[in-house]
Formats: sequence, structure tokens, C-alpha cells
Amino acid sequence: MNDYNTTSSTTLTLAPVTVTAVTAQQILDSRGNPTVHVTLTLADGAVVEASAPSGASTGAFEAIELRDAGPSYGGLSVHNAVDGITREIAPLLTSREWTSIREIDDAMRALDGTDNYSRLGANATVAISIAASRAFAHEAGLPLHTWIAQVTGNTELLPVPHFNVLNGGAHAANDLDFQEFMIAPVGAKSEELAIQAGAEIYHALAKRVRARYNATGLGDEGGFAPPISSPNEALDLIVAAITDAGYTPGLDQIAIAMDPAANGFYEGDGIYKVAGVTKSREELADYYAELCAAYPIWSIEDGFAEDDHAGWKILFDRIGSTTQLVGDDLYVTDEARIRDGAANGYSNAALVKPNQIGTVSQTFDAIAAARENGMQSMVSHRSGETSDTFIADLVVGTGVGQIKSGAPARGERVAKYNRMMEIEVQTPGLRYGLV
Repeated sequence: MNDYNTTSSTTLTLAPVTVTAVTAQQILDSRGNPTVHVTLTLADGAVVEASAPSGASTGAFEAIELRDAGPSYGGLSVHNAVDGITREIAPLLTSREWTSIREIDDAMRALDGTDNYSRLGANATVAISIAASRAFAHEAGLPLHTWIAQVTGNTELLPVPHFNVLNGGAHAANDLDFQEFMIAPVGAKSEELAIQAGAEIYHALAKRVRARYNATGLGDEGGFAPPISSPNEALDLIVAAITDAGYTPGLDQIAIAMDPAANGFYEGDGIYKVAGVTKSREELADYYAELCAAYPIWSIEDGFAEDDHAGWKILFDRIGSTTQLVGDDLYVTDEARIRDGAANGYSNAALVKPNQIGTVSQTFDAIAAARENGMQSMVSHRSGETSDTFIADLVVGTGVGQIKSGAPARGERVAKYNRMMEIEVQTPGLRYGLV
């Protein structure tokens, strides 16, 4: 486990936290499934809260959510996770004064006693860890993003948002194998203008989808889910919508990012099936290269399956010098897996999801591991989201320069984008853009 990066000249404001009460309850996420919400009461009477997101497209190596597997909500209720907070985590938190978020997170890991939080549940630990981070920021008298910057020793940066405007794969009821098609306003001058561009292009795309397919259905993350199967058709729609909205498609203006989420169309033995066409590893890598040559695609996430390391190496050798290749299921926000990927040349970027790894301090470690190995990071929401805005402060505070939080629509998605605009207004002088 790495210590936080402390190379910044910013002096960390140390302030211990005393938790006097912990409550937890089951709430619903954006898919109507149960998740965990927690509230911590501090010694001065202040109250901090947090809730855990949940993924539909999950990696095999992610930290484990604790679900009840009973009759309610089709087995997805989280009463056992809530009960574990009440019976075990709450007495731990209220037993002493805490001096750092890592101290709390390490204590929860020891209490859980497993490598993946399978006993208490990562949905319990990540909610507690996020709420505890807010408690430390409160005690330090700092905005959460500034506290994160100080703890991690990073320079704050307003990120380029990646708006998921077309959904497929596990996130939509259509035949599109690739899971996410995103627009990234890399050429915007500010967070506000980037979000304006995303919303305007989203509405332009809506008009095209309605006119061509007479369809208005949305996927889990708010992007449109028309009845298409071809990635080329999806990309053509997006390029046209960018132009319709008065913007310029381009790697330095409005770029495109994709998350094929290749676990979903991997047939095994190095074989993939896209839009009904079977492709070898080499053919799939060539297809990605062709798409990047034909469209302004700057980033591809999970282009190969999480255990197809040979495929990752082929793609990295093929286009890694010109395209950001992001590992999500490959790394699951795990410091050790990121270091292994860097050593083996699998990718040049890592996706960051706090609930994948279970705590905030382990999330900081993953970002530090990527940085130390010359890799970029992109902070991400989950398909099952809540109105919690922690990842907006996380991406600004760690200064990684990239976030994806779904479409510029639906309350649980826009909450994050609105929070970033709020940070921009409240913190004049912050730079916007990629690292």
C-alpha cells in the first residue's frame, strides 16, 4: 500500500474526527434497486451523508456488494449490509477519535477480514468511507475537493466531462454490443461551457434519433438506445449531432470516447462477436484502429475482455501511442492490478470507481499508482447511481482531468455535472482541461 502523494507544496490541515452516531438505511438507486445510505453525526453536531452506487457491467475482480438474496427486490435488498453497519461498523467508528481517512478505511478492512469486503459488503464500506471523507473535510473547514487535493498532494483541475449519449451492451435493451458512446468537449474553455456543449449535442442527437428511428428510449445512464447494432452507425449519428448543434467534431474540439465493455461480447479463446460478425483479437484491434482513423475517437475503454491480456497487448501496440486505452474491468480500481498492467503494457489509462475497490483511501492509491506509472485516470460513476456527488469532488481534487457520469440528463447524472459547475463558480482560477 502506497502513502499518498505529498509532493504538493500545499500544507494539509490536520483535524481529527469524532463520530458520535452512525445510522444506515436502504434506499433506491437510479435503476430502482436497493443500495446503502449512511449518516454520520459528528461531535459538533454536524451531519454528513453518503450513498453507494452499483454497477450492472461489473468486473470479476471488483469488491463485493452484500445483497440479501432473499425474496425482496428479487434478492437485491441490502438489509444485511445495513445491519452490518449498525452492529459492527458503527461501534467501531464511535469508539475513538480518528486522525485520517486511511485510518478509518484500514480499520474497516481489518473488521471485514476478507480481501474483497465480501463479509460486510463494499456497498457498506464505500458509503461509510465517503461520508467519513466529508467529515474530515468539515473538521478541516475545507470544501471536499480542496481537502482531497491536500490529502493526496495534487493540484485541483476541472475535468473534461465525457457524456454517454448512446447506450448499448448491458446498459440498454438494443442490439448494440458496444456499451457506451461518449462525447468529450476537450476544446471547451470552461466547465460551464463544456457542460453546455454536452447538453446541446445531446438534444441535437435526440432530434436525429426520433426522426430516424421514431424511438426515445434511454439506457441506464441516460443515453439514447435506438434499435441499432452497428458501432459505425452510432458514431455517424454522434458526428452528425455534433455538427447539428453547431460544434466541430475533432480531437481538439468535441472528441468521441467509447466503452465497448468487451466482456459483454467476448466468446472466449480470443474470439469476439460485434454486430453479428466474429472477429479474432487481431481483427478486433484492426477494427478499433479503423474506427479511430474514420472518427475523432480519442479514448477506448475495455476494448478487450478483462482476462484477455493478449488482446490488450495487441491493441496497445497497435494504437496505444495515439489513443487513450482505459482499463476498467481489467483493473477494477485496484492499485496492484494497475501496476501490473503498466508493467505488462496493457493500457495507458485506468478507470476509477470508488465502489469497485471499497474505500476512498484505496481509490487514492489507485490514482497514485496510475500516475507513478505514466498512466492517465478517468473518474467514473456507475450505471446504478444516486444523487451523491462525491465523484465530482474526487475528480477535481485529484486533478486527473477526466470524468464520466452518463448523459447530461437525469437527476443522478446531472447532480455530478452541476456540482462541478458549482465548484468552478466557488473556486475562481481553477484550470479546465485534460492533464
